[in-house]
Amino acid sequence: MKILSGIQPSGELHIGNYFGMIKRMVENQDRGELYAFIVNYHAMTSLSDGKALRENTMNAAINMLSLGIDPNKAIFWVQSDLPEVLELYWILSNFTPMGLLERAHSFKDKTARGIAANHGLFSYPVLMAADILLFNADIVPVGKDQIQHLEMTRDIAQKFNNKYGEIFKMPEASIDEEVAVVLGLDGQKMSKSYQNTIEIFCDEKTLKKRVNSIVTDSTPVEDPKDAEKCNVFAISKLFYDKDELASLKARYEKGGEGYGIFKSELKDRIWSYFEPYREKREYYLNHKDEVRDILKSGAERARERAMPIIEKVRTVTGII
Repeated sequence: MKILSGIQPSGELHIGNYFGMIKRMVENQDRGELYAFIVNYHAMTSLSDGKALRENTMNAAINMLSLGIDPNKAIFWVQSDLPEVLELYWILSNFTPMGLLERAHSFKDKTARGIAANHGLFSYPVLMAADILLFNADIVPVGKDQIQHLEMTRDIAQKFNNKYGEIFKMPEASIDEEVAVVLGLDGQKMSKSYQNTIEIFCDEKTLKKRVNSIVTDSTPVEDPKDAEKCNVFAISKLFYDKDELASLKARYEKGGEGYGIFKSELKDRIWSYFEPYREKREYYLNHKDEVRDILKSGAERARERAMPIIEKVRTVTGII
């Protein structure tokens, strides 16, 4: 079973990135053949600073390796190291109706937030389709906001197959409902756009500041509190097991403890959880040549898997 996941090199990783995608990517290394890559072409829709993109790409690679991506288990590379994806992107563009792209929720949402409505942003789903179909992926773990893009991939693949035969598989979405949406400091989805994130690799002082800024209500210390309506408790669910959560909830309901205590305990839990990953990250920061070698080897392995597909596409479309 081929499982494909990509992550944008968009700056510092936060716990929403980790529990929403990266943790699942690491676990999927033992569930099938994992294709994990850094989507730096996609990142260009929101980042035009070349120096920043290069730095973010290397940092993303270091972070992914630190958080558990194993190049001996997964095929791990940078999107731009596989030019065949752009070749397939162009070919698939000729099988993509304008109306299909015009219905994309993501394009509408981003332009509504002030992002420039350029062709790259508009055709983003076609490049995503090329990423997936280039390897005939079986499973694509996605968040709820990406489901439509996967459906568009299937539509594009079907149009191509209707013309040339069964070249592409129909990929299936995989959604982890328990962590489909990780809430941020303000109770909205955790996102850099909302400035409500808790970064994974920040220093302890910054972590304490971020956790202390989690929005809570004004319930007095001595009164019972509703854990299920508390943003601190919502984030705690990511770091506490079932029994620990039940105990924490009972403390909320009993009263006598302020939100500050719960925030302090959460900060300590987050800091402890990511400690081994910080140590690995320090190693890779000091061995960037090793990271580059890993990415180069991953790109070579990815190309080996991609070539049979792209050669079939070239043959049926007449590209020589």
